[in-house]
Amino acid sequence: MKVGVDPSLCEAHGECMSILPEVFDLDDDEVLQIRDGELASGEEASAERAVASCPKGALRLSR
Repeated sequence: MKVGVDPSLCEAHGECMSILPEVFDLDDDEVLQIRDGELASGEEASAERAVASCPKGALRLSR
């Protein structure tokens, strides 16, 4: 499972980072960065919570 972001929707609220900081981060310009690669099995539930917590609906999960 992978997580992605629609940068045109993301407003860098940071909800996802508070749930899963190992995957989400903001760069110096406050643009959301997502770690490349598959989520570890232990990260999937947290990633689902992070996607659901995004107030702008900018995150998505894919297999």
